[in-house]
Amino acid sequence: MVMDTLQIRMNKGILKKVDSLVKSEIYANRSDVIRDAVRRFVLEKEVGSMPNNGKNSVEEIRKIRKKLSNQEINIDEMNNFGKL
Repeated sequence: MVMDTLQIRMNKGILKKVDSLVKSEIYANRSDVIRDAVRRFVLEKEVGSMPNNGKNSVEEIRKIRKKLSNQEINIDEMNNFGKL
């Protein structure tokens, strides 16, 4: 999977927390920490906006997580996920 490169600025306090996660070997590097944080943020927003149509919400969340981790994210497509 081809990824785009982003440049971000962070204050020293947050960067120290990111570095401590890497140092404790929870993550391999800073990029992994930030990617996971963004995935979690997007997932939280999507789960919070999921309508309950009588479907198994746990299964729906698993599908969303799998989709987020395996391919590029299209927010419009994610908003319509499971509505077909």
